[in-house]
Amino acid sequence: MTHTSLTTANEFIARHIGPTEAEQRRMLELLGYDSLDALTDAVIPAGIRGTSTLDLPAGLGEAEALARLKAIAAQNRTFTSYIGQGYYGTHTPAPILRNLLENPAWYTAYTPYQPEISQGRLEALLNFQTLISDLTGLPIANASLLDEATAAAEAMAFCKRVSKNKASQRFFASRHCHPQTLDVLTTRAEPLGIEVVIGDELQLEDTAPFFGALLQYPATDGDIHDYRALVERFHASQALVAVAADLLALTLLAPPGEFGADVAIGTAQRFGVPLGFGGPHAAYFATLDAYKRDMPGRLVGLSVDAHGEPALRLAMQTREQHIRREKATSNICTAQVLLANIASMYAVYHGPQGLTAIARRVHRLTAVLADGLAQLGFAPQQLHFFDTLTLATGERTAAIHEAARALGINLREIDDAHLGLSLDETTTPAQVQALWTLFAEPGRALPDFDSLAAGTADALPAPLLRQSRFLQHPVFNRYHSETELMRYLRKLADKDLALDRAMIPLGSCTMKLNAASEMIPVTWAEFGNLHPFAPAEQSLGYRQLTSDLEAMLCSATGYDALSLQPNAGSQGEYAGLLAIRAYHRSRGEGERDVCLIPASAHGTNPATAQMAGMRVVVVACDARGNVDLDDLRAKAEEHGARLSALMITYPSTHGVFEEGVREICDIVHAHGGQVYIDGANLNAMVGLCAPGRFGGDVSHLNLHKTFCIPHGGGGPGVGPIGVKAHLAPFLPGHGRMLRQEGAVCAAPYGSASILPITWMYMKMMGGEGLRRASQVAILNANYIARRLEEHYPVLYSGERGLVAHECILDLRPLKDSAGISVEDVAKRLIDYGFHAPTMSFPVAGTLMIEPTESESLAELERFCEAMIAIREEIRAIERGELDRADNPLRHAPHTARQLAGEWTHGYGREQAAYPTRAQVEAKYWPPVGRVDNVFGDRNLVCACPSIEAYQDA
Repeated sequence: MTHTSLTTANEFIARHIGPTEAEQRRMLELLGYDSLDALTDAVIPAGIRGTSTLDLPAGLGEAEALARLKAIAAQNRTFTSYIGQGYYGTHTPAPILRNLLENPAWYTAYTPYQPEISQGRLEALLNFQTLISDLTGLPIANASLLDEATAAAEAMAFCKRVSKNKASQRFFASRHCHPQTLDVLTTRAEPLGIEVVIGDELQLEDTAPFFGALLQYPATDGDIHDYRALVERFHASQALVAVAADLLALTLLAPPGEFGADVAIGTAQRFGVPLGFGGPHAAYFATLDAYKRDMPGRLVGLSVDAHGEPALRLAMQTREQHIRREKATSNICTAQVLLANIASMYAVYHGPQGLTAIARRVHRLTAVLADGLAQLGFAPQQLHFFDTLTLATGERTAAIHEAARALGINLREIDDAHLGLSLDETTTPAQVQALWTLFAEPGRALPDFDSLAAGTADALPAPLLRQSRFLQHPVFNRYHSETELMRYLRKLADKDLALDRAMIPLGSCTMKLNAASEMIPVTWAEFGNLHPFAPAEQSLGYRQLTSDLEAMLCSATGYDALSLQPNAGSQGEYAGLLAIRAYHRSRGEGERDVCLIPASAHGTNPATAQMAGMRVVVVACDARGNVDLDDLRAKAEEHGARLSALMITYPSTHGVFEEGVREICDIVHAHGGQVYIDGANLNAMVGLCAPGRFGGDVSHLNLHKTFCIPHGGGGPGVGPIGVKAHLAPFLPGHGRMLRQEGAVCAAPYGSASILPITWMYMKMMGGEGLRRASQVAILNANYIARRLEEHYPVLYSGERGLVAHECILDLRPLKDSAGISVEDVAKRLIDYGFHAPTMSFPVAGTLMIEPTESESLAELERFCEAMIAIREEIRAIERGELDRADNPLRHAPHTARQLAGEWTHGYGREQAAYPTRAQVEAKYWPPVGRVDNVFGDRNLVCACPSIEAYQDA
């Protein structure tokens, strides 16, 4: 008699890891190894092998993990929040929740660097840019930034670059800005030598000392100030003015661009994006056309494809950090695309009339609330306001807060004698009446809501009422029924290639499974409806979640302490370098300012070092792509007294475990420096070796790469930093935390609402599952390298001819032999149904491939067969069987419209569109042909154009 095990099996590991055990054995046989352990022992240098300290229990099944997380979430208490301060309740429309936020076609997509397969999300982002430009009254806006506070810091640096007051190092920031914004401004200013002067702009007598200014509109306390004269004064002093503006208020108030602002920044959170304990939320940045080349972040622009048809793309990329490196003006590498798209579709769904109606309702409720409070003896301190009131509550302040919490209500804590109230889209008349009960003396009758609603006047200042129209483009005036919006979202998703369709083999970007069980908790109300500044006792579930996650990530990396605050990899890099900088200063060695960076490093590394006030010194790489140890020794010796840090990526950006990594760390430490190990390639190390145990002092971890948070079309990201114990005192602080200095983003735990994804992944995989994932990632990469090496040379490998988790194929010889570029191969892959690997990084003319552990052998083979078939097409060109100018690669990708029209090519339609049987069974049709990058930059259009405007262009 057989017995069935009554213990719940962990089905998740096998569902996350693509190749079955039988397939793994076949792959290992091709490579010449009899086990995964033997392969990884051959790949990982002996000097660091076994340094992993990963000690996690066995993985949980999906149902059990969800149940445990639900119990943790239940510890959060979701009160009705009137805290405001840049964070507001909002309704995420159900069709947007179901068809966008919870749809893998949207959340598993990559940054739209390959525009031909990204037209859907590029259109959604163009809608976002149009929304921001229209509401702010400024002609150009980017495709989102990380949060309002970091957008303000970007605005400060922007003003420094373009202001004509070049002698000044002083930036004025209004004390009426949100406190978290002022905290981040202070953090970001100090390394750049900028002095932030915080003061009352209404009392400011002299604007001459400043190169720029930041104002809040409406102010954090609710006031609406008329800034027209003040802006003119700043301009007369050759200073620029940035305005942090509330988007919903701008439907009723004159936009910043109309009263002279040079920059408008803010958050789009209240356009349908849940509070989420602080994030992720899309920030915005808009400015004048004259400054477009200095604007930080990504910018979507309109161009044409090879057939003269309209096509979208990321515009002016040469100004971004991955091109400009240490000369970059920002280190931003991710945006908040998924959240920007939610805000974009919120505006599409509601349209200008709907948005205005929401804003008017919020303001009317606030005005009625204010009149009722005045009747109760608590007249607001604001004469003019939109949705926020400040009240002088004197010695009753503490009692009012206590009474509010007894009713499940949070009010804003200002000081012992004042409190604040902010209403939002979710507020109801019944809630306004409930608020009155908190302020009424016992036995006193409450104001009559209906009579006040009938007689209360608006409290918006007449000179600042909005006169200009906005969102007149048809896209904001058509899709107001759920049927229409659902079909619009489906149409856009069908244009794109995301992980729900095919493997995305991007080197350095780790596009792996984002499992449904990991994603489900993101939209639980217990995580989504919590204000980031709610009292600590209401967020016990988040505290347990973050504590668990910090412990698991420290175990995975070998570090002693961790901060989850950085809300992007670039922010993690920045926080890590700030910790190193502060550590040196604490030891009286503040002169240490040299950062050594290998020539192969990610573009964010030198850009981040520059932002952290460090001088970048480049270290050469040898012929095998490794750090040149002789050059490192020489540079470390030359700059020894001023050496602050070394930034390296490990495994290297060339996809190899460098044998000399311990020696590299020892050289830097011997000269008093600290070692920053970029965690972009951690997916090859978890459970196998630990950066905190082989020489790293600090690393940032890309939770949107190694730990399964999805890329969302280019963001969100999470970039926590792990540090050794001596750097722990210098982790990011926050006004809401024990250590208050050094905040790097607006919320204490950054993008907290997506942390459950990583918690679920690590809990379900367990220690052994995480180790196996790293091993299979290495196996899959080496399998692809071996399958393709006779067709395309593998540029770099380790001592035993093996790669780490990614491999670089050298396509440069094809330019001479067949006139084929790396771009031609990348675009031809689209015809085969694949997103291209990473192009020309870290070496021009190459493709960097990272399959991850999640891809099955069948999908790996489909990709290899596509690459081999493309190589056969190139060989046909080399033999003269296909024309060097007229061939399937040079004209790729091929659209359905192109095939249905007149055919003028020397190769057939079937070869163009159906090069293998796989395309016959499931064809992805690119919506546009190859996009003309030059045309797009020369004829820059970055908002929804009218048909007439495009025809004129």
